[in-house]
Amino acid sequence: QVQLVESGGGLVQPGGSLRLSCAASGSIRSIIAMGWYRQVPGKERELVANINIRGMTNYADSAKGRFTISGDNAKGTVLLQMNSLKPEDTAVYYCNAYLLGSNFYWGQGTLVTVSE
Repeated sequence: QVQLVESGGGLVQPGGSLRLSCAASGSIRSIIAMGWYRQVPGKERELVANINIRGMTNYADSAKGRFTISGDNAKGTVLLQMNSLKPEDTAVYYCNAYLLGSNFYWGQGTLVTVSE
């Protein structure tokens, strides 16, 4: 079992930046990948970016060139640096951890609102 806690969400103007943080506790030795997803009402949760234990990253097309994921899976930490934010980025952002055996865990989410 792992527990995930996100922080860093808030209200930001278009073009601004935010940094989201996630910290895992529990069986972090079993984590093989971590990532960030986002969800808006009426839509399915979608991948923003993830990173595996070898440091390989994957980004949604909408995030490429604007967002950067980094972290240390061995320590159960992951960051998402978001620049040039757009109103379309408004969503609840969730931290995710993949454990050995394809077991998924989710944080409670942190709200990002991009608006004047």
